[in-house]
Amino acid sequence: MKRIQQLSRQLINQIAAGEVIERPASVVKELVENSIDAGADRVEVEISKDCLSIRVSDNGSGIHPDDIELAFSKHATSKISNSDDLFDIHTMGFRGEALASIISIAKVICTTRTKDFETGTRVECEESNVKSTPSGCAIGTTMEVKDLFYNTPARLKFLKSEKIELSYIAEILQSIAIARPDVSITLIYDGKTPLKTSGSGDLLCVLTEVYSNSIASELRKINKEDELSKLQATGYCSTPEFTRSTKKSIYVFVNGRVVKCPVILKAIDTAYKNLLPSGKYPFVCLHLDLPASDVDVNVHPTKKEVRYKNPNQIFNFIYSSVLGALSVTNKIEEPEKQDIVIPFGNYNSQTSLIKNTFVEQDKNEDDTVYVSEQVFEKIQESNDQSKISKTPSYEMSAKQIDFDIPKTAEVEETFNIIGQYRNTYILFEEDNELKIVDQHIADERYIFEKLQENLKNKDIPSQLLLISDVLPLEAADVELIMDNAEKLKTFGYEIQKVSDTEVIFKKIPQVIAHVKVKDILTDIIENLQGDLNNLEEKMLVTMSCKAAVKAGAELNLWQMEELIKKWKTTKLPYTCPHGRPILHTFSEKEIASFFHRNV
Repeated sequence: MKRIQQLSRQLINQIAAGEVIERPASVVKELVENSIDAGADRVEVEISKDCLSIRVSDNGSGIHPDDIELAFSKHATSKISNSDDLFDIHTMGFRGEALASIISIAKVICTTRTKDFETGTRVECEESNVKSTPSGCAIGTTMEVKDLFYNTPARLKFLKSEKIELSYIAEILQSIAIARPDVSITLIYDGKTPLKTSGSGDLLCVLTEVYSNSIASELRKINKEDELSKLQATGYCSTPEFTRSTKKSIYVFVNGRVVKCPVILKAIDTAYKNLLPSGKYPFVCLHLDLPASDVDVNVHPTKKEVRYKNPNQIFNFIYSSVLGALSVTNKIEEPEKQDIVIPFGNYNSQTSLIKNTFVEQDKNEDDTVYVSEQVFEKIQESNDQSKISKTPSYEMSAKQIDFDIPKTAEVEETFNIIGQYRNTYILFEEDNELKIVDQHIADERYIFEKLQENLKNKDIPSQLLLISDVLPLEAADVELIMDNAEKLKTFGYEIQKVSDTEVIFKKIPQVIAHVKVKDILTDIIENLQGDLNNLEEKMLVTMSCKAAVKAGAELNLWQMEELIKKWKTTKLPYTCPHGRPILHTFSEKEIASFFHRNV
């Protein structure tokens, strides 16, 4: 074995740089965060075509000439001074590693000036050596990083194509721009400007600048505060009708820092559960502000991971914040328009809905939070002639059930039923718009929420069966039902064992009294054979689907009106519990445009 020897300072810095500087985007992130910490409200980033040369300019406070050489030393920073400061971080950076890491793997020129000096300072860094000279420049700092990884060629082999590396840079800047809407961020590449924000301070305005103006109407405002715990959640989340194919459009910020946070991601997933189809994800931009002493950001050199003093409290607070925003029916029309947010209630009151949290279920969940420019889908127009039916013939057995639950809100009748299309879709007029509702999934959403209320109150009405068919089963399925008999009672079922291979129903939930018991039993066994942690959700979804009015059923005008009125009382009227969209709207302008009319 070789003798032990002290590594050179250059080699130590290159090893440490591997933790902080993974690729060109890492350099951009560290330098832009330094600019923001220096008080800059304008930051310009220029990238060479190969993405290996980077120029970052800002109008921040600059670096004092006496501190400039120290700034490029390892563990030299102005942001903390003692161990207590590690638990009271208010800046983007604080470790004092970035600049030392960068100059160990690239050639760097820094030009900087503070307001207290007529001239600035120019610093040239190569192989971790620093040399400074006076120089004329404006107030602020310009960092020029050239020939990235020139002395570590092995690192170059792991980089992707120029376009992919540029996309990583754009994603980083996009996240920072949304994290700090008060800072103007500009990205210049090959003479073009793929990203530019105004720094207006308005988050919705920045979202429209990064994406498009049309996104505003798809979002709901998040605004919840817990004064006792000093927690505040702000931002925007998309309606369940507006979905993405990946989680890349979920932005999470904690005290202004872009983070990868399984706690918050799990809370968002839970809030959207039963609202989105499988494989679809929401667009969310969520800022969480909390006391710096309640969160540890000193987990990893990249500072993207955080730990909380009370993760369950954070989970519950974010869950209710997002769900509360989704419960609001007012659309955001313009960036400057303020929404009235209906409070969902204190997070402590939601524990019955989220008793299985990430702590037990998803300790190893690895949801990487990346974001990229989205291409929004256009609504397909259809000029099919509608078949309108107003013939009363169907009796909704489910609607004859009295749930005996107070309505969420009284619905003022502001809509006008037009009719029914193919005995499946209800057409009505409201707010100068033509609206089409799928009768089955609208009814399913209403029944699902009512059953949730019943279950919360431990009062799902049952119907006693005086006569029940003897139902044959496999012996293992009989034992499965008997082992879960008490759980099934909470949902309104009472099943009796007749023999090792036979059972009968004594009671069934009133809401599905019209369904064949054989079909009910099949659903019960299927639900019991899955994950019992989600049994409550699966049972209620199955029951509401069975109870809801079916597609293809003719409804009279009164039945259509009652169904729409009940659906409009739901808290989450966007999708059914399976995640399918309930409503499609055609604006007057959209219809008139199709027929070449002016409105």
